[in-house]
Amino acid sequence: MIAGYAHPDYAHALQEIGRPRRLARCKGWILEREIPGTSYRDAMGCYPVFVCQEWSALREDLDALGAGLVSLAMVPDPFGDYELSDLENCFDMARPFKDHVVVDLDRPWGEVVSKHHRKIARRALRQLEVQRCASPQEYQDDWIRLHGCLVSRHAIRGIAAFSRDSLCRQLAVPGASLFVAVHGGKVVGGALAYQQGDVVSAHLTAFDETGYELSAAYALKWRQLEYYADKARWFNLAGVPGVDDKGGGGLRRFKQGWSPETRTAYFCGRVFDGPAYEALSRARKGATDGYFPAYRAGEFS
Repeated sequence: MIAGYAHPDYAHALQEIGRPRRLARCKGWILEREIPGTSYRDAMGCYPVFVCQEWSALREDLDALGAGLVSLAMVPDPFGDYELSDLENCFDMARPFKDHVVVDLDRPWGEVVSKHHRKIARRALRQLEVQRCASPQEYQDDWIRLHGCLVSRHAIRGIAAFSRDSLCRQLAVPGASLFVAVHGGKVVGGALAYQQGDVVSAHLTAFDETGYELSAAYALKWRQLEYYADKARWFNLAGVPGVDDKGGGGLRRFKQGWSPETRTAYFCGRVFDGPAYEALSRARKGATDGYFPAYRAGEFS
C-alpha cells in the first residue's frame, strides 16, 4: 500500500513550496519551483526525503525531466532500494548529507535505549497520559497550536514553517499516526510519524512550555516505539535540522540516546541547463559554501 512520504497526498501537502510533479516511471514526486526574479524553474525532492516505488527507474525519469528545469536537488530516502553507485549514475553529485538515527524494531529496542533516556521516559510517563489518536484530524487545532510554539521557540523559517493548511493536509496523509501527550486535560505535546511498508519515519514533534517542562518528547517517543515494535522493522528518527550535519546540540543527543545505529542520507543534485545554471550562479553574490543549487545559497538562513 502506498502511504506516508510515498503518497501523492503528502506531495500535495507541500504545494506551497512548489508544484507537485509525478515521476511516472519510478512513481515518486518532486516539487517544481520558480526561481525568484527570473523566468526559470527548478525542482526539489519532497521535504525531508524523496521516496519512490521503483528506484531502478529513477535515472530514466531524470533523463526525461530536463526540459524547462535548470536543476534538481533531493535527499533520497536512506531506506531506498539503491546503492550509492546508483545515485552517482543518476546525479551530477551525490554526497553524504546527514546520519539518520534508526531503531531496529526486530531487536529488543528497549535494551539499547540509554539509561538516561529510560529514566526520563519513565518519569515523564508518570506525569503524562500518552495516546495514539484514532483520528489525527480531530486534534488538528492542538497540533497547529503546538507547531506554532515550535516555530516561535526555534525561529523556524522556510520549508519547515508549515502553514495551517499544510499541517492539516499532513495529518490526513495515509499512513500518518499522531501521538499526543496530555497533562491536566490539555494536550501539551504531539508526535507525527508516517509508516511506509516496514519503515516508520518520525516526521514532526512539537510541544508547548508544559510539554518541555515535563519531558514530553521522551514519553511520546517511548510510546511510539512500543506501538510500532510489532508493526514495522525500522523506526527512523532522522537527522538534525539544517543544511548540513553540524550542530544539533540537545536534539542530536536526544536522538542518539534511542539507538546507536545510523543510516547515511545523501544529498543529490543534477543540472539540466548548464548555461542557465552558470549564469544564475554568477549573479548570486557572496560565498555559496558548496550549496546546491548555488544560486539558491542562503535561502533557508
